[in-house]
Amino acid sequence: MSKGITKRSDDYSRWYTDLVLRSELADYSPVKGCMVIRPNGYALWENMQKELDGMLKATGHQNAYFPLFIPESFLHREKEHVKGFAPECAVVTYGGGKELEEKLVVRPTSETIIYSMYSKWIQSYRDLPLLLNQWANVVRWEKRTRLFLRTTEFLWQEGHTVHETEQEAEEEVLRILEIYRTFLEDYLAIPVLTGRKSEAEKFAGALRTYSIEALTQDRRALQAGTSHNLGQNFAKAFNVNFQNRKGEMEFAWQTSWGVSTRLIGGVVMVHGDDQGLILPPRIAPTQVILIPIWKNDEEMREILPMLASIQADLKGVARVASDTREEYSPGWKFNNWELRGVPLRIELGPRDAAKKSVMAVSRLDRKKCVIPQGEIRSRIPVLLEEIQKNLYDRALAFREENSSEVDDYETFRSLMAEQPGFVNAFWCGQASCESKVKEDTKATIRVIPMKETGEKGACILCGNRSEGRVTFAKAY
Repeated sequence: MSKGITKRSDDYSRWYTDLVLRSELADYSPVKGCMVIRPNGYALWENMQKELDGMLKATGHQNAYFPLFIPESFLHREKEHVKGFAPECAVVTYGGGKELEEKLVVRPTSETIIYSMYSKWIQSYRDLPLLLNQWANVVRWEKRTRLFLRTTEFLWQEGHTVHETEQEAEEEVLRILEIYRTFLEDYLAIPVLTGRKSEAEKFAGALRTYSIEALTQDRRALQAGTSHNLGQNFAKAFNVNFQNRKGEMEFAWQTSWGVSTRLIGGVVMVHGDDQGLILPPRIAPTQVILIPIWKNDEEMREILPMLASIQADLKGVARVASDTREEYSPGWKFNNWELRGVPLRIELGPRDAAKKSVMAVSRLDRKKCVIPQGEIRSRIPVLLEEIQKNLYDRALAFREENSSEVDDYETFRSLMAEQPGFVNAFWCGQASCESKVKEDTKATIRVIPMKETGEKGACILCGNRSEGRVTFAKAY
């Protein structure tokens, strides 16, 4: 166990906080509920942002930016929306040395301010589809906060699109859901479930909400991203209408969707161990760390030129750094870079240098292998891809081991109390049963599968007919 980090088996929540702080991903801000994202954490976010931004642009989306402040009256135009966000809003009442004529809400999400602009920009079907995204910060006044998972201010991307028809809007929502699934699984090595949210769990003001859900090592669900079909609710509230192909005026169909810095917390919780972070190579700020080992100045003079040559050789095939600090021992460096989650360590000592080879050590399983110097450039990318795949496979195996099907309520309650995970059970569709399950077990419906299996059954609680299973879990 790394010094200063609580064991997962002793206190998983404390382990998570210790790890975020000790690995220098983030720190607590003087402002209660807010965090400072440190360079190590921000570099991770930048890599995530770069990959996801490319995926969104490849599907025709463009980036824009909208104001942080929203007139309070805007939120009141969509009743469900204001009801859903009112408790979390921060409101500015004083500015420029005087009381404001209208209060300004600090952006909790941007539907209202963006759609007021869309109503100006959209006149005809020729202006559609409008596919915009913004990378921004938002503020939600949370009562209980946790670094990355739930903070008063956080970073995210939020997409807002406008379409001619409901079908086009639905296709967009599902397209984004698939982008999110691909991004998490291919880059973060996090397997996710995808599906629709229940009416009780959907986004305030949406027609339908879809979600991707991950399972953390303490067997809780983590909502990692959402995609919302807003229908025409906001279009009617903000007069986002257009002249259709028949020359008639009609309201547009809209979507919104987003993921946030919560994903960093997800990477920690899904992959980390008692020694520290384990970062997926595809998004790790440093993929390979070179550590020289010497006992005296003569050995140092022999090793450093070879180390520099290896680092230069890896340029362009991996994000590589070297730790040549003399004030720290090799053992201390090993522990430090393990704590930071660097996927691959390369050790170079006098014996290695004499043999013109290096020792490569995987952060995932600490498996070692000797690599001749002439093969380093070709072997390292292969090793990194193996680590990426093995991380995903390990997380998927854990999820499958902690997923079950249950048909009686006592077994369901027992599982949720003793060993929660993803539990697939029949639900009749009634909000009263959903609410009672939550009251009894603290478990919520995470996703309703989009594809019907044809399996019918009896509701886990009331016994009434159910058209299919849904996935329950305790969640962050």
